[in-house]
Amino acid sequence: MDSLIVLFGKNEEGRAIRNLLLRNGYEVAALCNTGAQALAEADMLDGGIVVCGYRYPDMICKELADDLPKGFELLLIARADLIEEGVPEEAVLLKMPLATVDLFSTLGMMLGRRERIRKKKKALPKKRSAEEQALIDRAKALLMERNHMSEEEAHRYLQKCSMDSGTGLTESAGMILSMMEETV
Repeated sequence: MDSLIVLFGKNEEGRAIRNLLLRNGYEVAALCNTGAQALAEADMLDGGIVVCGYRYPDMICKELADDLPKGFELLLIARADLIEEGVPEEAVLLKMPLATVDLFSTLGMMLGRRERIRKKKKALPKKRSAEEQALIDRAKALLMERNHMSEEEAHRYLQKCSMDSGTGLTESAGMILSMMEETV
Protein backbone atom coordinates (compact mmCIF):
# COMPACT_ATOMS: atom_id res chain seq x y z
CA MET A 1 0.00 0.00 0.00
CA ASP A 2 1.15 3.52 -0.69
CA SER A 3 2.39 5.63 2.17
CA LEU A 4 0.95 9.03 2.98
CA ILE A 5 3.14 11.79 4.33
CA VAL A 6 1.46 14.95 5.59
CA LEU A 7 3.56 18.11 5.32
CA PHE A 8 2.43 21.58 6.38
CA GLY A 9 4.53 24.47 7.65
CA LYS A 10 2.07 25.12 10.48
CA ASN A 11 1.69 22.26 12.96
CA GLU A 12 -2.05 22.85 13.52
CA GLU A 13 -2.80 22.59 9.77
CA GLY A 14 -0.80 19.38 9.46
CA ARG A 15 -2.44 17.83 12.50
CA ALA A 16 -5.92 18.74 11.21
CA ILE A 17 -5.29 17.10 7.83
CA ARG A 18 -3.62 14.04 9.42
CA ASN A 19 -6.51 13.57 11.85
CA LEU A 20 -9.05 13.93 9.03
CA LEU A 21 -7.24 11.26 7.03
CA LEU A 22 -6.95 8.94 10.05
CA ARG A 23 -10.64 9.31 10.91
CA ASN A 24 -11.51 8.27 7.37
CA GLY A 25 -9.41 5.11 7.31
CA TYR A 26 -6.20 6.34 5.73
CA GLU A 27 -2.87 5.39 7.25
CA VAL A 28 -0.46 8.29 7.64
CA ALA A 29 3.21 7.29 7.70
CA ALA A 30 4.51 10.64 8.92
CA LEU A 31 3.49 14.16 9.92
CA CYS A 32 6.15 16.73 9.07
CA ASN A 33 6.47 20.50 9.23
CA THR A 34 9.67 20.95 7.20
CA GLY A 35 10.57 19.81 3.74
CA ALA A 36 13.75 18.19 5.05
CA GLN A 37 11.71 16.01 7.44
CA ALA A 38 9.39 14.94 4.62
CA LEU A 39 12.32 14.11 2.35
CA ALA A 40 13.97 12.05 5.10
CA GLU A 41 10.71 10.12 5.67
CA ALA A 42 10.23 9.60 1.92
CA ASP A 43 13.76 8.18 1.63
CA MET A 44 12.77 5.42 4.06
CA LEU A 45 9.60 4.50 2.12
CA ASP A 46 9.01 2.81 -1.23
CA GLY A 47 6.61 5.38 -2.62
CA GLY A 48 3.42 7.21 -1.89
CA ILE A 49 1.76 10.59 -1.76
CA VAL A 50 2.86 13.71 0.07
CA VAL A 51 -0.22 15.69 1.10
CA CYS A 52 1.19 19.15 1.59
CA GLY A 53 0.81 22.89 1.75
CA TYR A 54 2.76 25.30 -0.42
CA ARG A 55 5.35 26.81 1.94
CA TYR A 56 7.40 25.28 4.78
CA PRO A 57 10.07 26.86 6.99
CA ASP A 58 12.92 25.52 4.84
CA MET A 59 11.52 25.42 1.27
CA ILE A 60 8.49 25.64 -0.99
CA CYS A 61 6.69 22.76 -2.65
CA LYS A 62 8.46 23.28 -6.00
CA GLU A 63 11.80 22.57 -4.28
CA LEU A 64 10.26 19.61 -2.48
CA ALA A 65 8.98 18.18 -5.77
CA ASP A 66 12.47 18.43 -7.29
CA ASP A 67 14.05 16.49 -4.40
CA LEU A 68 11.39 13.82 -3.76
CA PRO A 69 12.55 10.26 -4.45
CA LYS A 70 11.09 8.41 -7.41
CA GLY A 71 7.71 6.87 -6.64
CA PHE A 72 6.24 9.86 -4.78
CA GLU A 73 3.53 12.26 -5.88
CA LEU A 74 2.38 15.57 -4.45
CA LEU A 75 -1.15 16.49 -3.46
CA LEU A 76 -0.85 20.23 -2.91
CA ILE A 77 -3.48 21.96 -0.79
CA ALA A 78 -3.12 25.75 -0.95
CA ARG A 79 -4.89 29.05 -1.46
CA ALA A 80 -4.51 30.17 -5.07
CA ASP A 81 -3.28 33.64 -4.04
CA LEU A 82 -0.42 32.14 -2.00
CA ILE A 83 1.06 30.19 -4.87
CA GLU A 84 3.73 32.60 -6.02
CA GLU A 85 6.11 30.57 -8.15
CA GLY A 86 3.59 28.19 -9.66
CA VAL A 87 2.62 24.62 -8.99
CA PRO A 88 5.05 21.80 -9.78
CA GLU A 89 4.00 20.19 -13.05
CA GLU A 90 3.62 16.75 -11.48
CA ALA A 91 1.54 17.94 -8.49
CA VAL A 92 -2.20 17.66 -8.10
CA LEU A 93 -3.66 20.90 -6.75
CA LEU A 94 -6.62 21.32 -4.41
CA LYS A 95 -7.48 24.94 -3.75
CA MET A 96 -8.43 26.26 -0.33
CA PRO A 97 -10.95 26.46 1.19
CA LEU A 98 -10.95 22.71 1.05
CA ALA A 99 -14.09 20.58 0.81
CA THR A 100 -13.55 17.24 2.54
CA VAL A 101 -15.27 15.38 -0.30
CA ASP A 102 -12.78 16.90 -2.77
CA LEU A 103 -9.84 15.75 -0.66
CA PHE A 104 -11.05 12.18 -0.45
CA SER A 105 -12.16 11.88 -4.07
CA THR A 106 -8.82 13.30 -5.27
CA LEU A 107 -6.82 11.10 -2.92
CA GLY A 108 -8.88 8.08 -3.99
CA MET A 109 -8.26 8.90 -7.65
CA MET A 110 -4.50 9.26 -7.08
CA LEU A 111 -4.26 6.02 -5.09
CA GLY A 112 -6.36 4.16 -7.67
CA ARG A 113 -4.15 5.36 -10.50
CA ARG A 114 -1.03 4.33 -8.60
CA GLU A 115 -2.51 0.85 -8.02
CA ARG A 116 -3.35 0.46 -11.73
CA ILE A 117 0.20 1.45 -12.67
CA ARG A 118 1.61 -1.01 -10.14
CA LYS A 119 -0.55 -3.83 -11.57
CA LYS A 120 0.53 -3.00 -15.13
CA LYS A 121 4.19 -3.08 -14.13
CA LYS A 122 3.67 -6.40 -12.36
CA ALA A 123 2.05 -7.88 -15.46
CA LEU A 124 4.98 -6.92 -17.70
CA PRO A 125 7.48 -9.69 -18.37
CA LYS A 126 10.54 -9.38 -16.22
CA LYS A 127 13.84 -8.51 -17.90
CA ARG A 128 16.27 -11.38 -17.81
CA SER A 129 19.94 -10.97 -17.10
CA ALA A 130 22.45 -11.97 -19.76
CA GLU A 131 23.31 -15.09 -17.73
CA GLU A 132 19.67 -16.15 -17.47
CA GLN A 133 19.11 -15.61 -21.19
CA ALA A 134 22.26 -17.61 -21.99
CA LEU A 135 20.98 -20.50 -19.83
CA ILE A 136 17.64 -20.48 -21.67
CA ASP A 137 19.41 -20.33 -25.05
CA ARG A 138 21.66 -23.27 -24.09
CA ALA A 139 18.64 -25.34 -23.05
CA LYS A 140 16.84 -24.52 -26.31
CA ALA A 141 19.95 -25.37 -28.35
CA LEU A 142 20.28 -28.72 -26.56
CA LEU A 143 16.59 -29.51 -27.15
CA MET A 144 16.94 -28.54 -30.82
CA GLU A 145 20.05 -30.71 -31.26
CA ARG A 146 18.96 -33.83 -29.35
CA ASN A 147 15.21 -33.83 -30.03
CA HIS A 148 15.32 -32.30 -33.51
CA MET A 149 13.04 -29.43 -32.51
CA SER A 150 12.75 -26.01 -34.11
CA GLU A 151 13.63 -23.04 -31.93
CA GLU A 152 9.94 -22.24 -31.53
CA GLU A 153 9.14 -25.83 -30.48
CA ALA A 154 12.03 -25.82 -28.00
CA HIS A 155 10.83 -22.52 -26.54
CA ARG A 156 7.26 -23.79 -26.20
CA TYR A 157 8.55 -26.97 -24.57
CA LEU A 158 10.49 -24.86 -22.04
CA GLN A 159 7.39 -22.78 -21.36
CA LYS A 160 5.26 -25.90 -20.84
CA CYS A 161 7.83 -27.39 -18.45
CA SER A 162 7.89 -24.11 -16.59
CA MET A 163 4.10 -23.97 -16.25
CA ASP A 164 3.79 -27.66 -15.33
CA SER A 165 6.43 -27.42 -12.62
CA GLY A 166 5.38 -23.97 -11.37
CA THR A 167 8.88 -22.60 -11.82
CA GLY A 168 10.33 -19.78 -13.87
CA LEU A 169 11.62 -20.27 -17.40
CA THR A 170 15.22 -19.87 -16.25
CA GLU A 171 14.86 -22.49 -13.54
CA SER A 172 13.18 -24.91 -15.96
CA ALA A 173 16.00 -24.38 -18.46
CA GLY A 174 18.50 -25.22 -15.72
CA MET A 175 16.61 -28.41 -14.83
CA ILE A 176 16.44 -29.50 -18.49
CA LEU A 177 20.17 -28.85 -18.93
CA SER A 178 21.08 -30.81 -15.82
CA MET A 179 18.84 -33.76 -16.83
CA MET A 180 20.00 -33.85 -20.44
CA GLU A 181 23.67 -33.40 -19.60
CA GLU A 182 23.46 -36.32 -17.14
CA THR A 183 22.32 -38.61 -19.96
CA VAL A 184 25.44 -37.89 -22.02
